[in-house]
Amino acid sequence: MKKILHAGNNLKGKQANPTYISFLGPKLEAVGFTLYYTSQKQNKVLRLIDMLLSVYKYRAKVDLVLIDTYSTSNFYYAFLVAELCNLLKTPYITILHGGNLPKRLDKSTWKSKRLFKHSKLNIAPSKYIMHEFKKRAYSNIKFIPNALNIEKYEVTERGCERLKLLWVRSLTPIYNPDMALEVVRLLQNEGLDVSLTMVGPDPHNKFEELKETINNKKLRIEYKGKLKQEEWYKLSENHNIFINTSNFDNMPITLIEAMALGLPLVSTNVGGIPYLIEDGKEGLLCNKDDALTMVNCIKKIHKNPDLRQSLIVNARSKAESFSWQNVKALWISALA
Repeated sequence: MKKILHAGNNLKGKQANPTYISFLGPKLEAVGFTLYYTSQKQNKVLRLIDMLLSVYKYRAKVDLVLIDTYSTSNFYYAFLVAELCNLLKTPYITILHGGNLPKRLDKSTWKSKRLFKHSKLNIAPSKYIMHEFKKRAYSNIKFIPNALNIEKYEVTERGCERLKLLWVRSLTPIYNPDMALEVVRLLQNEGLDVSLTMVGPDPHNKFEELKETINNKKLRIEYKGKLKQEEWYKLSENHNIFINTSNFDNMPITLIEAMALGLPLVSTNVGGIPYLIEDGKEGLLCNKDDALTMVNCIKKIHKNPDLRQSLIVNARSKAESFSWQNVKALWISALA
């Protein structure tokens, strides 16, 4: 089996958001690949230096480099790592995580062509990203969805007398936590018994800003901070609707996890979300920043037990299709 260096944000610590590198690496090791990882550095400059030094250090030891690729500043990490791989004649494969990557392709045309056309393969975890790349004449692309250990997720029976909403993302602008507050405000104004629990890292102290709105509007919102996966799975048992308010997204593993846990979903229809969730089948969708439509979707689930049950069953079935057992062969083929 091949030896692989996986370059990405392998950050540890209280405010670090677990990325797919922490799931994929051990799975590949379990089927016989040898994995090396970079980088755990918190400082962005030091992280980039560590990635580049690792590529050089392992140049004669590894068969290829896996590069996690995002649409924001981390795009430049991927670009520079790939440039060094090209210089050292080390093959590399990109994993396309950023939901806003299509805009990056148009904004940074030259760098994108250098990065993606010279790669051995570009792995798209959503059909949305694959479609957008093919539309721009990138042909060396393969769809491999994000996977999960489906056996870890149990569907819990939940009542729906009170609305207990759950939101699990990083408190950053791309995930639009302000919209979640507005949804709660509108539901409370209609006299509904509603509460919201927010879970996720807060790298820029956003919740301090949100607290002013929560207190002024007397919103029933609790922030749990960053939790381990098992902790928020357990927490989800006391909630009955999962909301996602993203402005941009690809194929978020958090939504797949919510589907696996039997939580009915209401989400914005951005990026790859409509490729993951068919509106009315696995969840209900609304436009980004459209709090009023999201409220109406929540009320529809609340008032219609048959719809609610149908969404739960269909979403769980979709989540099961992303089990590691179904995805493993695709990765083995891609890395062959």
